[in-house]
Amino acid sequence: MKTILIVEDEEAIARVLGAYLRKAGFAVTRAADGPGALESFDASPPSLVLLDVMLPGLDGFELLETIRSKSSCPVIMLTARDGIKDRLAGLNGGADDYIAKPFVPEEVLARVNAVLRRPSQWTDGGRRRHFGSLFVDWEAHSVFLNGAEVSLSPRDLSVLLFLAERPNQICTREQLLEYVWEMDYEGSDRAVDLSIKRLRQALSHWPATEGEIRTLRGTGYQLWVN
Repeated sequence: MKTILIVEDEEAIARVLGAYLRKAGFAVTRAADGPGALESFDASPPSLVLLDVMLPGLDGFELLETIRSKSSCPVIMLTARDGIKDRLAGLNGGADDYIAKPFVPEEVLARVNAVLRRPSQWTDGGRRRHFGSLFVDWEAHSVFLNGAEVSLSPRDLSVLLFLAERPNQICTREQLLEYVWEMDYEGSDRAVDLSIKRLRQALSHWPATEGEIRTLRGTGYQLWVN
């Protein structure tokens, strides 16, 4: 059974979300503040985190940064702050989705299921492939660079696996939005650019002589390999 950690200081919201998630077959844990969320996360890592931004003790953006420093666990942010700057801050920080309050529980459940489905669509018969010192394992949904696992959010990992399945081919933003974001993202395609930026940072030690993620202005992106 997959476990969802709800990090929400409003008791009524946490209670309703928990009821819907349990009815859908998930186990649910809850934390009402940032420090409590970290303690719960470390004690029993969840399958996904529903993370409110406005929290006592440690806000959602700080908590997201801490989670991303040690885990690729999916994170969906919940917040009444619906400005584009806040959305981009969450997505740029590695969140997998961003839901503005007020919301209906059915929408949250649908997005939870969509995010948890993303890694499985890349399973491809146990294929593994080396691109120089970069090793991609589609079956394990993992990436290694110089023998060390690269920590990526599920969405960023899906972008990299999508590009790696098509080495030296041009992939448009529209393709990435359709196959990775499943066309459920209502913002601009800036989210794709931010994901690519994070991937380049994560692969900064990959020698340029072996490969790189290239931007083709006005067209899209390409995983170029030598």
